[in-house]
Amino acid sequence: MNDWPDAQPEGPRRMRHVQRPQVPPQQPYQQNQGYDQGQGYDQGQGYDQGQGYNPNFTQAQATGYDSGYSSGQVYGGPQGGGGRGGVPPQYAPGGGAGGPVPARPAPNWGKRVKIGSIVVVVGLLAWGVGTYAWASSQMRNEVDLAKVIERPAEGDCTTYLIVGSDSREGMSAEEKKKLHTGSAEGKRTDSMMILAACSSGNTMISLPRDSWVTIPSFVGSESGKKYAARGGSKLNAAYAMDGPELLVRTVEYNTGLRIDHYAEIGFAGFANIVDALGGVELNIEKGFKDKKSGADFQAGTQTLDGEQALAFVRTRYAFAESDLQRTKNQQKFLSALANQAATPGTILNPFRLYPTLGAGLDTLIVDKDMSLYDLGQMFFAMKGISGGDGRSMNIPINGTAPQNSLKWDMPKVKQLVKEIQNDEPVTVTSNR
Repeated sequence: MNDWPDAQPEGPRRMRHVQRPQVPPQQPYQQNQGYDQGQGYDQGQGYDQGQGYNPNFTQAQATGYDSGYSSGQVYGGPQGGGGRGGVPPQYAPGGGAGGPVPARPAPNWGKRVKIGSIVVVVGLLAWGVGTYAWASSQMRNEVDLAKVIERPAEGDCTTYLIVGSDSREGMSAEEKKKLHTGSAEGKRTDSMMILAACSSGNTMISLPRDSWVTIPSFVGSESGKKYAARGGSKLNAAYAMDGPELLVRTVEYNTGLRIDHYAEIGFAGFANIVDALGGVELNIEKGFKDKKSGADFQAGTQTLDGEQALAFVRTRYAFAESDLQRTKNQQKFLSALANQAATPGTILNPFRLYPTLGAGLDTLIVDKDMSLYDLGQMFFAMKGISGGDGRSMNIPINGTAPQNSLKWDMPKVKQLVKEIQNDEPVTVTSNR
């Protein structure tokens, strides 16, 4: 039995109508046509005076009514930064709240070129400093000019005594045969010349090895003993007696000219320098042959390799003037060699510069005070002579002396020395 009273279904109830607030129609947004304070909307309500629509201003803030719909941030764009399709306005076409985004500035090519130039210059300086330090460490500063006694006064020009020796140091038997050097032990001077680097012009003066001179008193470079003077000797005997120091002493005594620097190179070093340069171009005016030196040249301009260059500067028996013609050939070739070595094509090309420096510094012997800078000055002075900035000559000769030697013309020698000491243009001429 049902204990519940009979229930009657309740009739339909009428729901009370709730009037929603009227939302004023929104005006279409136009950039830079916003609402000012006189229209009832201030900056804090989402509309920026004179700046157009604020994307952070919501409908609920304007009317108090929340429709429950999204504020327009579609697909998860950053809050307050939704642009087209959720892209931040600063990246959207046409810009964002502040208007169009300025275009990326054009590259400053002037600045880039300046920075690139600085990098190149710094790199070249670093390379140059490194090369200079390496080459300086390879120099053989072995000759001590402090051991030379009773020296003349210094002059206004820088003077170099350049010596080519017949040293066969480091040469194999095959190389000696190839270069026609023979197998004599020890070393002797094969050529000698004074280079005076002056502001008035450079002068290269060859000293024939058969010059008849006085070997003055000297202190032995190794023994420290003092030896008496020896008159009537050939110039190359001084080197044989006590090496470079006595040779310098003898040249200074007989000329009255102070020697500032000494440089000596042997057969092998000379040939290797020429080969490292790729040969030296030279114009040979008249062809000649010489079995002893291995020379065999036709007249005309040609490129000499190391073997040919050595034969050219050593030949004496093929000429009527013998040693005097040989000294002229030596001057001519050394000037051409310096002219080719001291060029940008060699100095700025590491594939040519390093082999050339290595070949020369291995056998080049210089005095203890000579720096790489001094050596460079010497080469540039020789180059200047080949370019017409100076002159080359034999020391003035006045006849012959015993043992087929050559006697100097002393009045001319004294005038020549005086002009060099005072840095005056050289006017003295050599008759041979």
